[in-house]
Amino acid sequence: MKTPALREIRALHDAKTVTVYQAYPASIALAAVEAQQFVPPFRMGRMTWIKPSFLWMMYRSGWATKQGQERVLSIVLERNGFDWALNHGVLSHYDPVVHSNVEQWREAHRGSSVVVQWDPERDLMLRPLPHRTIQIGLRDDAVTRYVEEWTISINDVTELVKSIEEHARADRADQALSMCPAEFPYVAQPAAVERLRIGN
Repeated sequence: MKTPALREIRALHDAKTVTVYQAYPASIALAAVEAQQFVPPFRMGRMTWIKPSFLWMMYRSGWATKQGQERVLSIVLERNGFDWALNHGVLSHYDPVVHSNVEQWREAHRGSSVVVQWDPERDLMLRPLPHRTIQIGLRDDAVTRYVEEWTISINDVTELVKSIEEHARADRADQALSMCPAEFPYVAQPAAVERLRIGN
């Protein structure tokens, strides 16, 4: 298997769609699944973070056990919407390779509706790996686009999450991994590669 780049977007995707994950309390998750759109009590005014990495979502939610993250959702997005987010994203921290100075980064960060963060990817036991995975924070008009334009379908995958965790904890790693979504490298557009430090 090829060693991943230091910063690599890996996702379940095809020519038209990209799948991301979020975790919510049942009140938000069940309403979203029923409506096939995020509806109240989901709040449009808050930043919402989408994650293409299934195992990073498992780490973040503690296999759907953390308070307020008891239901894991799989959200299929239009690929052009995901690309829009990447193309408008600003790194969550100052990076001298991308930004001329700290003030230039701060101004870009304040003015952007998309914030990108790179965190250590996780293995099946949720241990950190040497390479990083992307989190995309959406706010303001990006949240509106996410909810009203990009979302194709929303599915509750909590029962799948519990089954994978059960196999992982019972040392049935092969079976657990076979049930995880098939994620592979996502080719971002050139402007996003430069502004988000995608790659090494």
